[in-house]
Amino acid sequence: MKREKKITVCLSAVYLIILTWVILFKMALSVEMLPSLRSINLIPYGESAMANGKIDLQELIYNAVAFVPVGVYLAMLKPQWSFVRKVLPIAGLSLIYEVLQYIFAIGASDITDLINNTIGGIIGICVYALFAAVLKDRADKVLNILAIVGTVMLAGLMGLLIVVNL
Repeated sequence: MKREKKITVCLSAVYLIILTWVILFKMALSVEMLPSLRSINLIPYGESAMANGKIDLQELIYNAVAFVPVGVYLAMLKPQWSFVRKVLPIAGLSLIYEVLQYIFAIGASDITDLINNTIGGIIGICVYALFAAVLKDRADKVLNILAIVGTVMLAGLMGLLIVVNL
């Protein structure tokens, strides 16, 4: 395996661990801190997406943004896959998160989250395609550098949140 691919695999693993901690464990540091909530919403952009009678755009955007790196990493690791073949694992990952939230009663399972997470992954696939078109053979290297910087910043932010909440 080439060096760039190894770096991408490591970065994507770190990102998935962080994403899992954020989505499933709500950044909790102990089991006692996890919410006890079990609900399911199968109506896209229904009541669950509302706050004070309006659609909560911030929440919708956060869900999409959280999955952009998933799409980028998948596109980097599997450039030969078709667009649909890349989208399916992204939607599948989001579905797994939603189902696990319901099973373990640690959050609201919501079709809106599934849709927006998948849209975020699709945006990530498109971001990679754009970088690959512009930067050609250097796309993976540039994206890995950006991902390393982003991962260090994200880890620092997470560390700060942990320290502040102790």
